[in-house]
Amino acid sequence: MDNKQSISIITGIMAKFINYTGKHLPDDVLVKLKELRDSEDQKLARLVYETMFDNLEKAIQLDRPICQDTGVLNFFIRVGSNFPYLAQLGDILKEAVKIATIESPLRHNAVQIFDEVNTGDNTGERTPFIHWDIVDDNDYVEIESYMAGGGCSLPGRAITLMPSQGYEAIVEYVFDTMVDWGINACPPLLIGIGIAGSVENAALLSKKAILRPIGTHHPNPKGAKMEEMLEKGLNEVGIGPQGISGNSSVMGVHIESAARHPSTISVAINVGCWAHRRGFIRIKSDLSYEILSHKGVTL
Repeated sequence: MDNKQSISIITGIMAKFINYTGKHLPDDVLVKLKELRDSEDQKLARLVYETMFDNLEKAIQLDRPICQDTGVLNFFIRVGSNFPYLAQLGDILKEAVKIATIESPLRHNAVQIFDEVNTGDNTGERTPFIHWDIVDDNDYVEIESYMAGGGCSLPGRAITLMPSQGYEAIVEYVFDTMVDWGINACPPLLIGIGIAGSVENAALLSKKAILRPIGTHHPNPKGAKMEEMLEKGLNEVGIGPQGISGNSSVMGVHIESAARHPSTISVAINVGCWAHRRGFIRIKSDLSYEILSHKGVTL
């Protein structure tokens, strides 16, 4: 098999993968939504959860995306330096997005900055947005995809605080943001928080935080405790599914962190909506693949 054929196969795999993740939630999100539904005792909130699951079934039956807003594609890549198609990955993902836009179909969501023109195929300037990590000596690639919709992006915020404000100011910022904007993001939400020394680092970490499987915890026990307390507190706010009030506001709170400058402490927030369309696939150099976010699925 020549290089051109191999690239075509990987492009096809990724196009089908994007298509699939737009119509099927990852395993951990489904488990969490069922848990929240089953523990809900408010009648209207319970009805909203039932409607969500009816929507998920219809998406599969009709072979249509879960939500009409199929977002803008983000990819987080961990690729081995020995992966034979490393140089072509950017073009592969861009072409896969174009194919999936037609075949899925995906709503056209890529609007060029300043020109205000919709490209019509979900690609454009630096879009799909790709984040790269190169891993020495490995010969496979791991790709995490995320459909960043308009609603779940609205609560996205970042700020640099004076260090004297401490972690209490981070908690206050998170609560203020969620109370003011969380309802726009179609709760229950997955909250990603990045803490670092500058807003760009915090923002990237907050996006990575919502790619973590639900139920995982920050490696530092103090960070894990902060996640737990924020989740408990946000649920007590009672935003509920779709913002109509209920027992739970969030599916979870994930924090990612990086060492900071002594003079600054930055915090950023990214939010995933209930239709948290995250995907995780590993493709080996022999073109075999495994979907880690949706166990047992073959494209």
